[in-house]
This record gives sequence, C-alpha cells and structure tokens, in this order.
Amino acid sequence: MPLTQSCQFAVRRHGAWPMVFLLSTLAGCGGGGTSSSSTASAYTVGGTVSGLSGSLTLQDDGGDNLTLSSNGPFTFATPLPQGGLYSVTIASQPGGSTCAVSDGTGGVSAKVSTVLVQCYATPATGRWTWVSGFNVTDEAGAYGTAGTATSGSLPGARQAPSAWTDANGNFWLFGGYGFDYNANLGLLNDLWEYEPAVRQWVWMSGSESVGSNGNYGTQGQAAAANAPPARGGAASWTDSMGQLWLFGGISSQASGSAVEFNDLWRFQPATGQWTWMSGADTSNGAGSYGTQGVAASGNVPPARAFPTTWVDSAGVFWLFGGDQYGSSGVSAYFSDLWKYDPTSNLWTWVSGSSSPNAAGSYGTQGTAAPTNMPGSRAAAMAWIDTAGNLWMMGGQGKDQNGNTGGLNDLWRYGTTSGEWTWMAGAATQAASGNYGSRGVAAAGNVPGARSGASAWTDASGNFWLFGGDGYDQSGNGGDLSDLWEYNPGAGQWTWMSGSPLSQATGNYGTQGVAAPGNLPGAREQAARWIDGQGNLWLFGGLGIDSLGQQDDLSDLWSFAP
Repeated sequence: MPLTQSCQFAVRRHGAWPMVFLLSTLAGCGGGGTSSSSTASAYTVGGTVSGLSGSLTLQDDGGDNLTLSSNGPFTFATPLPQGGLYSVTIASQPGGSTCAVSDGTGGVSAKVSTVLVQCYATPATGRWTWVSGFNVTDEAGAYGTAGTATSGSLPGARQAPSAWTDANGNFWLFGGYGFDYNANLGLLNDLWEYEPAVRQWVWMSGSESVGSNGNYGTQGQAAAANAPPARGGAASWTDSMGQLWLFGGISSQASGSAVEFNDLWRFQPATGQWTWMSGADTSNGAGSYGTQGVAASGNVPPARAFPTTWVDSAGVFWLFGGDQYGSSGVSAYFSDLWKYDPTSNLWTWVSGSSSPNAAGSYGTQGTAAPTNMPGSRAAAMAWIDTAGNLWMMGGQGKDQNGNTGGLNDLWRYGTTSGEWTWMAGAATQAASGNYGSRGVAAAGNVPGARSGASAWTDASGNFWLFGGDGYDQSGNGGDLSDLWEYNPGAGQWTWMSGSPLSQATGNYGTQGVAAPGNLPGAREQAARWIDGQGNLWLFGGLGIDSLGQQDDLSDLWSFAP
C-alpha cells in the first residue's frame, strides 16, 4: 500500500466526507509504513457467524482454513504473532446461501474476536458478474494508445469518477481520484469508453498521468486540444443527442489544499472534442444566483463537488446541493436547486437557499408544501419516476436540527408544482438500517443513512440502491454492499441482497460467470451505468476487495435484476 494511502486511512473516518483525504494526501501527508513490533506473544483470531445454513469455509492469512456448520463464535486454530496482520476471507460458500465478512482485517495486538460473518439465503433472481478488472485494490491503469482498442486496456483503480452513457449505449468514464499508468496516486482527467457488447475499454483522451491542468481553450468553441483539468466528484448528464456534460468537481492546488470548480463542459463523442460552455476557467468560482426562477446569461452555480443530478423528459438538466472544502474539511454544504437548459445554455436558480449549510425543513411526511426543503447535502442518490418527479435520498449534510452527518431521508420534488415532499426516512442524521426479511417489502424497511451510493431506475419504474458509505443494521459505520429496491407506488423498500453489515468482503467468483454467491465488496463513489437491457454496470470506487482490504478498486461488475 502506498504511503499516501496509509495516510489516507489515518484521516478518513466514517462520517468524515469521502474526499477529506485530499486535504492531507495531496499536501504530501506521508509517514506510515509497517513498524516493527515484538513477536514474543501470539493471539488467536475469531469472531461470530450468523444466518448460516450448511457448511462454510473461512480462511485467515491466506492459508489457515476453518470449516463451520453452525452459528455462533468461531476461532481459527493458528494464533498470529503480536504485530502481525489478519485477513479473514471466505474460501467456500454454503450451498443456497451467501456469506459476507465484515471487520475481517486488522493488526494483532491482543486476542481478536470481532470478525463478523453474516449469511443469508441466496436470491432466486438477480445475479452479479465480475466482468473484468482486478479483485484487489490499488492497480495502475493500462492505457495503450489513445483512441485504439486494446484487449489489455483498463482504467486504474479510482473513486469518484464521472460516468455517462452515449446514444449508442457505450459507457464513458472521466477522471476521479486514483492511480495513473505509473501507479502514481492523485486526481485524473483521463477519458475512457467501454463497449458492453464487446467488453473492451478504450482510452480516448486526457492525460495518462495524475494532476493534469487541462486546457480550456475558447468558451463555446470545441477544439481537439481542449480538456477539463483533473478532478473528482463532478456532476454529469447525457443530453438527447448522446453528448456528455460535466460540471464542477474537486481538485487541488500546488500546496495540496482542496479547490472546487464551477465550469461546465460538453463532450461530443462523434468528434472526440470538449467544449468549455460556461462558468469560470479558474478554481473556486463564486457563481451568481441571479433572480430565483429567472434564467439569465450571468447565472451559474458556485463551485462545488458531489452535487446530485437528474435529466428530465424535456432534456433539462437539474442539479441539487454539493459541497466545498476549507483548510480543515467541508466548510459549505449547499441546498440550492438549479436547472440548466442545454438548448439556450442558461442556468436558473429554482429554489433552496443561496447561503450554505441550511438545515432541513421537513414539514409533514407525505405532504408537499412550499416551505419544505431538504437540508444542505452532498453525494445524495437520485431517481426520476414515471410522472417526471425528481427523487433524492440521503447524502452527507444537514438534518432538521442543523446537525451534520449521514442521512437516509427520501424526498420527492414536483417539477410542475415546485414543491418538495418528505416521503420516508429519518429527519435526523446517522439512522441505522432496518432490513427486514430479504426479498420481502415492508413498511418498516429502510436503508441506513449513507452517501456516495449507486442508484438507478429499472424499466418498471422502481428505484434501486447499492452500497455507499453509511450505517448498517447494527448502527456500525463503514462502506456497504447491500442492494435495495424501492417501489414508489407502494412506498416500500425491499432488501434484495448483499450484507446487512458494513465492510463486507467481495465474493468475486469466476470472471465472466454469473453466480448466486457473487457479490461486489462494500464500496462508495463507484461509477455506474445502465445498459439497453436494464442491467446495472458498476466500476471501481473506494471499497473492500477479495482479501478484505479497503482502498481504490478497478473491478467492473454487471447485475441483472
């Protein structure tokens, strides 16, 4: 693990914002490494298994196997020396069930009894497939030649990239925070295309090295040399012509301090060229709200990262919230709602506060009102229903009391009425999940508070949610691997699969083969796409690999509902 990554984990805590590490790692935070310690003492490693039906084989440290056939405490036979490392993974799944490990890695300084293994019945439908990429963290990119398809090409491990789908159904990936061709860690501006029909990545443009300053060119004019500067956490949309749009994101200065953008870019896949459309060509643009409800050429949102986005049936782009960083972390969460018309190239401030860090105004659950407003937040999840209403859940931000933390509140915005409705979830931060029975919808079911999850809408108009950084059924914080479905007509959540415990290890299976036991490791800030058959595709993020190690991922998965 690079020293910068060791430093990342020194500053990243659950409830801290996903890219707080930029404030230290990009400023040259170092040190770390493995320190020597006494091996005079040795300690056993164990934990607890629940939900098991059948026979399960666990493995510690790559070789110590333990077969279990009952629930309760377990202990591996081989003690590990003080100062050593343990890594508990699943060597063999039980028939008809899927088990996941959480809290499975760490250092040995005393007896370990905190490893948790949760098993649950494998769903009869819904299969994950590990399509490509690595089942371990921190892999460098394999770029090949720009614009040329090569079987070995693969984006490096990363978190918080931007993702789109073009008019031909191809997937696009831009930037994020991760590893370049030389295994250097930092912010990226590389642009990749993936064709799901042939299952091949192509590096299209941008730098193969971290830290590119990009090139703005002339506003409104496409050019081959144009490229956005390196960044992560940018907003993205696809317009009716299959053109890709990018707004804002987080980057860093030479000093290592975090900065944000409010530049808007358009990419035309047919020409392979970027156009800087609006916003500042410098970081930390102040923006201009103008008059609420009135489009104007001078309007533009202030610089930010991790906003929430939608595209409505008229092709209008919507944007809510996001955050800005100061010298000690997040200094501003936004609650402003904007829309952008790509035909007129004009922004409109629709609603919400023009001042940051506003608390939520929830009103009465299920009742729309002009005074209702979600609290300021970033990295919330978004859907659109069949009636064209905008839906938003969770994120990291302000609850009804102005307290900051992970949220699980579900909101609906009527684009015709211009009013928000608090639909479900808690009005306060840090709510635990209530999973109920797997595959069974119930009024009391609800995902725990989280941010940076993957969300999509299926062909029947149901909402889906996977993972994120949040709280599990026991109120423990960490990255999640749970998969949920929400039926907006019935107003109920269903826990479909994945572990109800945080920090679950990935079960990769055989590459290219769908299987009941396959499961991506817990993760946040992954890229996601939906193909023409309604299948979910997921790439990378910050999460847990097949060995139980947490860091940046480069694995590509598909899920058939």
